[in-house]
This record gives sequence, structure tokens and C-alpha cells, in this order.
Amino acid sequence: MLIIRPIAISDYDALHTCAVESGYGFTSLPVNQELLTKRIEHSEYSFSKAEVSHPSDEGYLMVGVDSETGEVVGTTGIEAAVGWDRPSYSYHISTIVHSSHKLGVHNTVKLLTFGNNYTGCTEICTLFLREPYRQGTNGRLLSKSRFLMMAEHPECFSPTIFAEMRGVSDAKGNSPFWQWLQQHFFSIDFTLADYLTGIGKKGFIADLMPKLPIYINLLSPEAQAVIGKVHDNTRPALTLLEQEGFTCRNYVDIFDAGPTVECDLRHIESVRHSVRARVEIARHSSGQNYLMCNSTFKNFRATAAKAAYNREREEVVITPEVAKALEVEQGEWLRILSQ
Repeated sequence: MLIIRPIAISDYDALHTCAVESGYGFTSLPVNQELLTKRIEHSEYSFSKAEVSHPSDEGYLMVGVDSETGEVVGTTGIEAAVGWDRPSYSYHISTIVHSSHKLGVHNTVKLLTFGNNYTGCTEICTLFLREPYRQGTNGRLLSKSRFLMMAEHPECFSPTIFAEMRGVSDAKGNSPFWQWLQQHFFSIDFTLADYLTGIGKKGFIADLMPKLPIYINLLSPEAQAVIGKVHDNTRPALTLLEQEGFTCRNYVDIFDAGPTVECDLRHIESVRHSVRARVEIARHSSGQNYLMCNSTFKNFRATAAKAAYNREREEVVITPEVAKALEVEQGEWLRILSQ
């Protein structure tokens, strides 16, 4: 059984392993001891807040733990409001028309415009599952557990939820999109730019990024071809988000041009269709498969298991094993989502 819980400082080695295995382009998991330690400490601080009535500087990082071995096999996170302590940048793709009636010329061109359009919005991020565990419901649980948390505690998050999807790069971390920017504006390679961003040193972006819109048709063919495309390893995560109702509204990452997808919190499928139910514990529990989480925030727990749900009575029957995993007692509340 995979159990999702808040990260603890004792999970540092496991998080470092995830960072190493995630490879190039995974900005939120740089292989840097100081940054990873700070992310864990900031998450512990965020989960320990007495009460949150609106999102601000909170960053929630969670891990997936194999209940049988105790091994941390993946991670998933939420930034409550980006841009709170450091700027968040993106490109917006827009379309303009150049035309001349006299000459009979009519050209439609697209632009990349640099901006901070998602400032204050909630970002889901740092979704990584180690390869041996990419099976069954593990990936779905890591991803959807965040939406169960949002459904149960909407006051902690922005009305707009977004995710930056990893863009196209090769095995050595070379991004066709960044190579064009590097040649004309930055003079540093993609892996270094990606690393500096991951450790919070974003000042170079504002200093060197072209301030005026960029005509996409002036980019190299290789750079144009990857705008809005995702890395092969990211396709499953994108598919899950699209099934939740997330869509790209013409925003892309400034480094690798991977798409940014967004959805109104109220319209996320897992938020809309999850329900609350009171716990009944029984030695045997037949029924269907559910994703479920407890109703607490500081001690958040989520897992996937069989349960029997009675809609009329608003009750869900779970086994003692599941109750232990979720740290709930008879009569307490769960939020459940049918798989």
C-alpha cells in the first residue's frame, strides 16, 4: 500500500535520490543539499501553521511511502501562491496580423511575451515517482492526492491551479528552445540556467531575458517545433491533468517552452466528484477501489484501497489496515474518490 504524507527532515536522503533520478529539466528538484533541505524545512513550517485562511508563502511537499518497506518511492508538492517571495515567469503565446490592403498581403504571426501572469496562483509541482513503482494506482494517487487536499481545504489555495510541464530536452539536458535563447541572449547552457532557477537564483532571468515580444517565426525551426510540447517522461502526468480538466491557455515555460496547464479549482474533476464520508471500521471491506484522504491538514494522509460507500448514510467502510494508514478512528471523516 502506498501512503501519501507530509515530508519530514528524515526523508532528505530519499528526496535527494528522487532529485538525482528525475534528471535534467526537473527544476523543482535540483540536486542541491541546501535547497532540498530548505524545501523540507519550509514544508514542515507550512504544515505546522495554526490556521490558514488564504494562500500565501506556504509550500507543501509530500512523499509516497511503501507501507510494507517504509521506503519513500516518490514525491508530490503544492506551492500555495507563486510569486510570493520570488518572481514566477512565463511566456504567453499571442497572435497578431500584419496586413496591407494595397499590397494584398495578409500575414498571421505569433509572439512570445514575457510576463508574471500566474503570480498569486497555486502551482502543483514536484510530481516524481521512482521507476520501479510506476505501476497500478501509484501515479494516480501521487497526483490526485493533491486535489483531495484542495477539496477538503479550499481556503488554503488559490481559485486558479496550474502546473508547468517539463518541455523537450535530450538525455544530456539540451533544450532546442533554450539553445536559441542561449545563442542570442544568455550565453549559458540550459542545465546551468535550469539549476540556477531551481536553487532560487532567478535574477539573471530578469537581467538577460528580452523584454520585448519575440516573433516565433524568427526562432530556429528546431526551437519552433518544441514550443508547447512535453518531454516523453512527462506525457503520463500531462494526460492525468488533462483528464482532470486542465488545459493550456497559451502559456509556456521560459526555458524549454513546455506547456503550462491550468484549471479552476472548483472544476477539477477530482474536486467535483470527491465526497466526504464518516468512517466505519470492519475486519473485511468489500466494495470498489477508492482514493481517500483524512480530513486533517497537519497530519494529512492519503492512500488507495477498497472500501464500501453508503451514499444515503454518508458512511464508508474500511479495514483496520486502511484506518491505520490514514490515521483515522471510528466515526471520523474521510474524503473519498471513486477510481
